Amino acid sequence: MARKKAPEDLSVEELRRLLVEKRRGARKDRLEHYRRTGRVVAVAPDLNLDSPPSAPVIDTTEGSESNPQPAPVNPRRKFLDRILLGVEVLAVLGLAAIIFNGVGLLQTLNNEVVAALNPETVTPTPLVMAVVLPSGHKPPDAQGNTAPNDAEIPSHLLPMVQSLANVPVPTAAPDQAVRIQIPSINVDAPVVQGDGWEQLKKGVGQYIGSTPPGRDGNLVLSAHNDVYGEIFRYLDRLVPGDQVVIYTQQRQFTYIVDRTVLVEPTAVEVMAPTASPTVTLISCYPYLVNDQRIVVFARLQN
Repeated sequence: MARKKAPEDLSVEELRRLLVEKRRGARKDRLEHYRRTGRVVAVAPDLNLDSPPSAPVIDTTEGSESNPQPAPVNPRRKFLDRILLGVEVLAVLGLAAIIFNGVGLLQTLNNEVVAALNPETVTPTPLVMAVVLPSGHKPPDAQGNTAPNDAEIPSHLLPMVQSLANVPVPTAAPDQAVRIQIPSINVDAPVVQGDGWEQLKKGVGQYIGSTPPGRDGNLVLSAHNDVYGEIFRYLDRLVPGDQVVIYTQQRQFTYIVDRTVLVEPTAVEVMAPTASPTVTLISCYPYLVNDQRIVVFARLQN
């Protein structure tokens, strides 16, 4: 058995070998520790004892790390991401639509407020058409007293006629008729809105809902023939070509008489709208009898 030598008795070559063996043992211990802990290391080949001491030794330090590999993409996760993206796009589009509709609604409300603050003059239209022609009344007695002639109204239509009395009178407007002149029979009278019993005491009444002067449509005017001024007493003297002049607050309109007819009190079709500017004059007939109506049609002068 070889006797152990003291370090001072070893040669340089022996000391070198001893140092290499010591390093090799330490490296093996370190590699074994890395294997136990699951760390991957690059192991250098065993050192050649005959190589010079300056030969490099390859080792792996504790701080070294391997390059990470990208994780595979999950198809299900990719599908869900696409669904979420679609939902987000739809949400943005819905929000844009809500904003757009809100702006439109706000504009509509503003227009309604402006219209409410600046109302236009509206001519009310009767809820129902007349069932008898206006100006009907009983013949006056010796003292000149008279009253509405309800007997000429069919009994089943009487409630409808009574409801017409509640039709509101339109507010004054610059285009409404205010006066009528018929030179050939010396008529010069005011025009009032409405042709009820009280209105016809004041002058010539315009049927509520009929067109203003000068416009396409039928301007229906009526007056009494034997009471309250007898304004339309001589309508039967009008002939084609005679003038009927209607005044508004702004201008005058001249109509030319076209024809005259006698009808029953229920012939309300003469009040129907027309395609061209027309004035229709209505009164009871004959004088002091009043069981018919005289109707005069006139067309706007070109």
